[in-house]
Amino acid sequence: MLVPLSWLKEYVDIDVTPEVLEEKLFSCGFEVEERYQVGKDISNIVVGYVESCEPIPDTHLHVCMVNVGADEPLQICCGADNVQAGGKYPVALVGATVYATARDHKTVEGVMTIKKGKLRGYASHGMLCSGVELGLSEDLYPGAGYNGLLVLPEDTEIGADVKELTGLNDWLFDIAITANRPDCQSIFGIAREVAAVLGKEVKMPALDYTETEVKKEGFQVTVDAPDLCPRYSAHYVYDVQIKESPAWMKKRLALVGIGSISNIVDITNYILKELGQPMHAFDCNYLEGNAINVRRAGEGEKIVTLDEKEFTLSSSNLVICDGVKPVALAGIMGGLNSEIRDTTTEVMFESAKFARDNIRKSSRALGQSSDSSARYAKGVDEYATVMAMKRALHLIEELECGKVSSTHADVNTGNSLEPREMKASIRKINGVLGITVPEEEILTILKGLDFAPEINGDELTIQVPAYREDMEDYPDIAEEVIRMYGYDHIESAFMPTAKVTLGGLNPVQKTTLKIKKALCSVGVFEGMHYSFFSPSDLDEMGFAPDAPERHAIRLINPINEDLSLMRTTLAPQMIHAMGRNQKRGILDGRIFEVGNRFIPGELPLTDYPDERETLCVGIFGKNESFFTLKGIAETVADCLNLTFTYEAAQKPFLHPYQTASISCNGLEIGYLGKVTYEIQKEESMRVSAYVMEIDLKSLYPYYGISPVFQPLPKFAEEKRDLALVMDKTVTCGEVESCIKDACRFVTNVTLFDVYEGQQIAADKKSMAFTVLFTPDEEEFTTESVDGYVKTILKKLGKTLNVELRQ
Repeated sequence: MLVPLSWLKEYVDIDVTPEVLEEKLFSCGFEVEERYQVGKDISNIVVGYVESCEPIPDTHLHVCMVNVGADEPLQICCGADNVQAGGKYPVALVGATVYATARDHKTVEGVMTIKKGKLRGYASHGMLCSGVELGLSEDLYPGAGYNGLLVLPEDTEIGADVKELTGLNDWLFDIAITANRPDCQSIFGIAREVAAVLGKEVKMPALDYTETEVKKEGFQVTVDAPDLCPRYSAHYVYDVQIKESPAWMKKRLALVGIGSISNIVDITNYILKELGQPMHAFDCNYLEGNAINVRRAGEGEKIVTLDEKEFTLSSSNLVICDGVKPVALAGIMGGLNSEIRDTTTEVMFESAKFARDNIRKSSRALGQSSDSSARYAKGVDEYATVMAMKRALHLIEELECGKVSSTHADVNTGNSLEPREMKASIRKINGVLGITVPEEEILTILKGLDFAPEINGDELTIQVPAYREDMEDYPDIAEEVIRMYGYDHIESAFMPTAKVTLGGLNPVQKTTLKIKKALCSVGVFEGMHYSFFSPSDLDEMGFAPDAPERHAIRLINPINEDLSLMRTTLAPQMIHAMGRNQKRGILDGRIFEVGNRFIPGELPLTDYPDERETLCVGIFGKNESFFTLKGIAETVADCLNLTFTYEAAQKPFLHPYQTASISCNGLEIGYLGKVTYEIQKEESMRVSAYVMEIDLKSLYPYYGISPVFQPLPKFAEEKRDLALVMDKTVTCGEVESCIKDACRFVTNVTLFDVYEGQQIAADKKSMAFTVLFTPDEEEFTTESVDGYVKTILKKLGKTLNVELRQ
């Protein structure tokens, strides 16, 4: 936000340099992003008096003798059409810097340094300047817009500094205002802070005005959406005269980047910058029905705004209507059908508070923004709303551009504009700061901030002004105290529970990194996604209405609807990622993400949700299958020195016959499976995709457990390959478990082939395993291993109806 020093001085007697003021603002919590002089590129410009002006034959040029307050006048050649003897103009002396202009003498092309020169054989020791060459506009200084020399007042002192005369020596502060201080989004708001930090009194802007007995009979204001508009003020002004604003107002607006339009419009813009309250003025000649109604827009209702753009509205948009039609998009922009014109004679001024979230969402949804919408989105307090209306009416009288009638309306929800009492413990305030601030300092600081403090023992009582909506409890008071007392008073100290360590990673971090490295070793690349997803993702995945995945936390202020829920599963984003890759021609890949799922205890939230660290893996490609994904799961298990078991399962977004749950020591920790054809088609996938989720938080108890050394066998191990035929419903995990249970010498079972075809029955499948037998205290014989195999086959046949393939 741009803040001119000259405007600040209207409210505070500032007796420090701009450099010191910048430091003071920094010290009390306001970051000055940039501080610069209005005429930062202009130097060595003085007032010159043209003593003589003679034309150069056969040219448009003149040779002038110019008195600049030196011992001798300067000879300067000039081609401006308004140069004449007896005139006073800005003179750029040799070595001065001014703006270089294009041939049109209006467009600035850079900064140039004035040198001695010759024109048509005549020496020229300087340059007579136009307003554009000094960086001035008509709003910044009267006459600067003329395409010729800038004419200075006759009583101007010869040789005086032109920067001081024209206001180019003013300073601008570009201040970053934090989101919790919307009351400082104005010149007067910053002035209150400057007064407090300098220990000065703040001067209130004039708010007085006189109402006449004239009334606008029958005029009414109604608010049908008080939740979106808690206060709406309107005041009728008549005998309006549309004309130029005074030079002082045009200059202040120009300094903050706003061009002058007309006195009425300029008043609304002036108050936006001065008090931070957006205002609007309606031409009463175009208001139908003698009424103003604040309501939600109807579905499909249309409005054309001042910039001649048409918008189709919805019920989420707030509009200001007359008795017949919408005349403004509330908090964003007025309607073209009620704008101020040169013929305007009656005006209805509006000052209102609108819900910041509604204005922000409407502005974003419609793609329409303005200075007003930006201000409303940060928050406007009702104190400023009422104060702004009074200020506007005062300026109407001061500028003599209308008469204030007695017709006004102030529709509100009953919120008080009086200070509210807040009590806090001095001990708690000092406890937050970690130091003891003297009570005298606390009283002085809070008095300077207009809190009217009183201390009785340990109890501090303050009166919080209505514009300080950010003040809620004693930590806020502590913040106010320390930013004025000085952060340099805070002493560095360890927190009571702090301890000195050598740094490094904790066991969970070390194990997570170990898992990531293991996954990278098998060709899986790490990806990252937002912690939010869309409600449509849950629909696409086919989750039932009562599925736990739908028990998700909705954000109050989401970036957009697609990122409006805290994710309860990582699978949708992983599937989207695989789909995006395939759309871009990448037809094979392996991706993993380690991120949190957010599981609420109940909705709406009464406590923090359970943040569960989760691993999600997605693979896709012609060479990928259910079993390659299972192999990646085994990589994770081996990394943690654990054993995972798998059982057939069902997920709405996974293939019914290629889905398995993952368990560890009897606890289900995740799932893996093939993405259904329907979802693959929805995501425009060209090759099969598989996804896996493992709840890593449930494995935390096993993190950091070192593997137990197993001595190498004394005798040779034996392997046997078994091709088994079974029902299609029998899972690989069931077979592996049965084999291991049948013989204590079995140390590993590895699946190496699956077959379904003509050589076996239609309801059967063949799975081939390599079984590893490890001897204990004596060497295996062929007969003993064959006996173990027979035992295994017998157990398989009895338990799972599995037969050896012939």
